[in-house]
Amino acid sequence: MRPQAWGGGVAALLLCIAFAHFCVRIVPADAPSSPRSPGSFRPAQSAETGELVVPVEGVPPSALVDTFTQARAGGARPHDAIDIMAARGRGVVAAADGRVEKLFWSEEGGRTVYQRSPDGRRIYYYAHLDSYAPGLREGQGLRRGQMIGTVGSTGNADDAAPHLHFAIHEMRPGEPWYGGTPINPYPLLRRQ
Repeated sequence: MRPQAWGGGVAALLLCIAFAHFCVRIVPADAPSSPRSPGSFRPAQSAETGELVVPVEGVPPSALVDTFTQARAGGARPHDAIDIMAARGRGVVAAADGRVEKLFWSEEGGRTVYQRSPDGRRIYYYAHLDSYAPGLREGQGLRRGQMIGTVGSTGNADDAAPHLHFAIHEMRPGEPWYGGTPINPYPLLRRQ
């Protein structure tokens, strides 16, 4: 074999390996066919390494900014959440397993989802949504990574800066969906 032919074969083999590593996704035969349907489960980008996934499709943990302690309403109140900037219409997914506690429209949050964890100890709050996933309803079980809506700027969000306002509240037994004590989601999402 000539050295040039052997070198070309190695290059082709390396390209094939790189293609398989970065471009080929192996999906189990029993995986749902449509990850955007409201009852389906979309495998989480890092389910093995963290309790939560970043609740906006395509946003890596390294892109998050900790806005939890920033002042809002002219300094009248703390943010108590993080804003995840993304294009309008980008998919919003459940950060953890749980169930839809409340679908709600508010002047500040616009179109919102309140999701309670299976043990009832946390509420995950998603606000400023442009739309809900088709068929999303109160009481529905959710799996981490499942589509729940799309990024928007409803409520008091700036139309020019669509984003997901994401908050987590620690809940006492029997506490209603609108209660709880805010905890910072940033370190929980960044540990992925």
